[in-house]
Amino acid sequence: MKSVIVAALVGSAAAFAPSNQVSRGTALAAAKGGPSLKYVPCISTDDLPAPGSATSGVAGGLAICIAVDTKGAVYALGDKCPPVNQPLSFGKVEDGTISDPVLGTKFSLKTGEVVSWCPTGLGKLVGGLFDPVGVPSYPVKAKGKTVEVQVDVNYKANFEAEYWSGVLDAQGKANGKYY
Repeated sequence: MKSVIVAALVGSAAAFAPSNQVSRGTALAAAKGGPSLKYVPCISTDDLPAPGSATSGVAGGLAICIAVDTKGAVYALGDKCPPVNQPLSFGKVEDGTISDPVLGTKFSLKTGEVVSWCPTGLGKLVGGLFDPVGVPSYPVKAKGKTVEVQVDVNYKANFEAEYWSGVLDAQGKANGKYY
């Protein structure tokens, strides 16, 4: 019985001992690359919403809100509304803006800038805790039967290169530092 306990203690200590092993790279620990703007398919032209509404799509790994104004012009914006990240694609499109379906914030369809920050009752309560922040806007074009959006195709990989740093050690991070 004592030998089992000693073996368990030695094995546990070995797990936390420094190692001279070279860390193995993974896709999640990839080096950051530069921005690479490209038009990538987002949705089919058959899936375009009716004028005055919006729908969601994915382009280059990013959530995209495709909005059509009342005149039929198509816009692409980030699909996460600040400050609580609900989908912008559920919002109402009118007068060159799209409104957050929960807090009522209005964003410009052309620039993504805030036109009116959290004007509703719940919006004033929650939005008062945060500074006004717009949503990203993206160039959009139709190509054949698809709607293409120009995005940084390296954005997701660059985010993960910053976020993931490889296999975590006993202290919490691969580089031995604490959070």
